[in-house]
Amino acid sequence: MASKIDALAYIVAQSTDLAKWQDYAENMLGMTTAQGATGTLDIKMDERDFRIQVEAGDDDKYLVSGWSVADEAALAAIRTAIEAAGVACDEADAALCAKRKVTQLFSFTDPSGNRHEVSCGYSGAQDAFSSPIGVAGFVTGAQGLGHTVLPALAMDDTLAFFTEVLGFGVSDEFDFQPPVPDAPMVRIRFLHTNPRHHSLALAEMPDPSGCVHAMVEVTSMTDVGKAHDRLQQRGEKLMATLGQHCNDKMTSFYMKTPSGFALEYGWGGATVEPGKHQTTRSEAVSIWGHDFSVGFQ
Repeated sequence: MASKIDALAYIVAQSTDLAKWQDYAENMLGMTTAQGATGTLDIKMDERDFRIQVEAGDDDKYLVSGWSVADEAALAAIRTAIEAAGVACDEADAALCAKRKVTQLFSFTDPSGNRHEVSCGYSGAQDAFSSPIGVAGFVTGAQGLGHTVLPALAMDDTLAFFTEVLGFGVSDEFDFQPPVPDAPMVRIRFLHTNPRHHSLALAEMPDPSGCVHAMVEVTSMTDVGKAHDRLQQRGEKLMATLGQHCNDKMTSFYMKTPSGFALEYGWGGATVEPGKHQTTRSEAVSIWGHDFSVGFQ
C-alpha cells in the first residue's frame, strides 16, 4: 500500500529541567521557545508553533514520535490498517489534541515498544520563524521535522509493521559495528514516507533514552559550522564528530540533548522519489568523519 502518513510532524521529549532545554533550544539549536498552555516547552523551528515539545517529568527521555496525515479520511485509513494488524490504538481526548495543536489524534505502540501519535488538522498558528541567534532556517515543509532513529530490538516485526502496514519505503540498509569492544553488529534500516531520504530509521539496539537520535536540517552549511563552534564554546557533549554520511549525503555532527538522546545537526540531505526509489545498501556509515567513539567517552 502507498503510505498515507505525510511526515514526522513533531517529537515529544520529557525533561527534569525545562529551563535547561530552553537554553539549549534557543542558544545551541537556534530555535525559539514558548510555554504551552499545559506547562510544556514548545520549541519552534518553522511556521508551526512547535516541532519539538518537552514535558516536565521525573526523568530525561524521549516519549513520542508524532506523525501527520492529510485529513480525517487518511487518519481513519491508517488506524484501520493498524488495528487490522492486531495493534491497539488509543483515541486522544480533547486535552491532548489541544496540547499537540491538532484536531484529531490517536496513538499506538509499535512492536519494539516505541510510542507513536498520528494526527491531522494542525490547529496552531502559522507565524514566520526568526532564529534568536541568526540561524537562516530549517528544512521542514513537506519533509516534516527531520528524522528520528528508534531502538528496534524486535527488528523483523517492527520493520514489517512500518513497511507492510504503514507503507513506508526502505531507502537504505546498513549493518553497523558499534565502536566498543565485543559489541554485536547492529542492523539499521532507513525508511521514507516523503522525499526526505529517511523520516524514520530502526536500529537493532537498546537505548535507555528511548531514541538513538533525532535529526534537524539547516538550510546552510555555514549554520552547521557555527553550531559546531557553539557546541565547543558551551561544552556540550559531542556524540559524533563532523562528517558526511554515505546514504543520505548529510554533512552533520551529533550532540547530546538535555533529555539524553542524541541530536544530529546537519545540512545537504539527499531526497528520494517515493514509489520509485530502489533500496540501496551502504557498506560504511560515512564518506568521511563521524567518529561515534567520542559518544562513548
